[in-house]
Amino acid sequence: MIWLTWRQFRAQAIGAAAALAVIAVALAITGARLAHLYDLSGVATCQAHGDCATLSTSFLNQAKAGYDVVFYGGIVVLYAVPAIMGVFWGAPLVTREIEAGTFRLAWNQSVTRTRWLTVKLALIGLAAMATAGLLSLMVGWWASPMDHAAGLAATRNGTYGLQRFVPLLFGARGVTPIGYAAFAFALGVTLGVLIRRTVPAMAATLAVFAVALITMSLWVRPHLMAPLRVVSALPPANITGFSSGSGGQMTVTGGEHLPGAWVLSNQSINASGHVFTGPATRACLSGSTQACYASLGRLHLRQRVIYQPASRYWTFQWFETAIFLALALALAGFCFWWVRRRRLA
Repeated sequence: MIWLTWRQFRAQAIGAAAALAVIAVALAITGARLAHLYDLSGVATCQAHGDCATLSTSFLNQAKAGYDVVFYGGIVVLYAVPAIMGVFWGAPLVTREIEAGTFRLAWNQSVTRTRWLTVKLALIGLAAMATAGLLSLMVGWWASPMDHAAGLAATRNGTYGLQRFVPLLFGARGVTPIGYAAFAFALGVTLGVLIRRTVPAMAATLAVFAVALITMSLWVRPHLMAPLRVVSALPPANITGFSSGSGGQMTVTGGEHLPGAWVLSNQSINASGHVFTGPATRACLSGSTQACYASLGRLHLRQRVIYQPASRYWTFQWFETAIFLALALALAGFCFWWVRRRRLA
């Protein structure tokens, strides 16, 4: 059964290996140049001289001019590869056998349904996870100079360390692509078993996988761990902006000094602990910016920041990967139950 599964899958395996080889060569060539540019920029030793903001920004401007396409292309590929595996490896895995009727031959050769499905899921599922893992490792190595520089580049609001927690980048680094690949593959197999038609199953796999990633990044990931909360004074020097609306309402924004943190909420509150919404001071309505900030300072506002610290980055990575691996195992278990208990044709 292993030999038969390999014979059926070897074209996809060879194609994936060839694609990985081409990507590895391209990343090795451009990555060596990018690493040389990084060494020349002085970012690696900037913390000893206290000029990380200037050097990191300068390096990023130079790097993006020549390697922007590769950087964002790597992100696109790391999201696309798990989806492709689910669509082209997972969805046809069982539906192709059902449509062609070849599963009857396997089951008539002393191969049980459980063994038939186990070999297929294990061999191709592990190949999908290995491919995604190797790709993530290569892209992560290539992008590490730009990721590190982005974490050091200062903005007006504090430190641009949020880079690693940005939803678009978070799922394209670390171990999460492995979980995505396992889930997408198992999802494709499950929808193929249920729909029993290859093309509709492929379309459904792509749609459900996209919805799952969006749901995770926007609504589930922020709640994987209870966030931390810090309340501090908001002096005029720490105010970074304000906006006024109708009826004298006003919103004040303070700077965030939490290097690498994922800030979920940044609010200005009054002495009673309620979010400050105004009324706007006279200086802010008609005076200069400095006068406005001075008048806000006399209100003795405080700043309340809810955030996930940078130290939790890898914890979030492993939590999310574990969730998708658990979903993949649950889907695989459902496939076993369905194939064993249902008549396929």
